[in-house]
Amino acid sequence: MEIHIGNRVADVTLVSKEGNKVQLTIDGVPYDVDIVMAENGSCSIIHNGKSYNTELIRKEGGKSYTVNAHYQSYNIDIIDSQAKYLRTRKGGEEKQQDKIVSPMPGKIVSVGDRLESGDIVVVIEAMKMQSNYKVSAPCVVKDILVKEGDSVNANQVVMTLDIIKED
Repeated sequence: MEIHIGNRVADVTLVSKEGNKVQLTIDGVPYDVDIVMAENGSCSIIHNGKSYNTELIRKEGGKSYTVNAHYQSYNIDIIDSQAKYLRTRKGGEEKQQDKIVSPMPGKIVSVGDRLESGDIVVVIEAMKMQSNYKVSAPCVVKDILVKEGDSVNANQVVMTLDIIKED
């Protein structure tokens, strides 16, 4: 996911979570942290043997926070990968490409084979929400590079298509 911290943009990926132990990458750099959240918004983070205490204040809408730490305040905006993908798409119908690329990390739920314009080609599940991706032109699935149940990364090609030329 993309996170804006003031003027800085960071790419954050959750690698694993087991109890309070969290593995994540920030701009490709791996971090192992221990995070404990309290109900009042305070948060204790342990990284490399050092303890950090923060206060998280959720703003309206739930995707923005003020984080108070080390006598400083930071405005944090979490950018939803799917919303970002939809915002970056050009207005109107786009020309159907010859491949389907996952706009976000998730799990492949279902795939199709022969498709008409508007058919759902793949369903990707991320954070227990399913997103349907449709084709905008008739096509045939040329190659499926993943199988149902696979986890995918953002920008991973999940299948290639043969576009059916309309005369």
